[in-house]
Amino acid sequence: MTEAEKLRIHKLSQEGLGYKKIAAALALPVNSVKTYLRRHPAGENAAAVPDICERCGKPIIQTPHRKRKRFCSDSCRISWWNDHPDKGGKRTLYTFNCAYCGRSFQSGAKVRRYCSRTCYAAARKKGGERRWMSCTSG
Repeated sequence: MTEAEKLRIHKLSQEGLGYKKIAAALALPVNSVKTYLRRHPAGENAAAVPDICERCGKPIIQTPHRKRKRFCSDSCRISWWNDHPDKGGKRTLYTFNCAYCGRSFQSGAKVRRYCSRTCYAAARKKGGERRWMSCTSG
């Protein structure tokens, strides 16, 4: 990586561009840009700027070698997540047909055979044969 590329990486980073956009603009691998910026921070002032709480705006003291804190307290964290439920991780749902009653159901697990504990127990009791009945549990 040339000195001109290094200067251009810093300039684009200060303009607010992310790793992918910087890499595309300079025709460099994304990991090269990412590694360079992590090893060479924007400047001494960048490390001196304290992090602030995303809920109340109070400064947060970060502990070295620990995960970066986003909130100053548990109450701010809980309050923020209650106000922003859409920002949470989405869970993948899988669709299956119950092996006992045949009803279609959704589950968060990749492998699921029965729609409910009732169908599971009934299948065990009946020897696992299919009973095309209406399942009221689920």
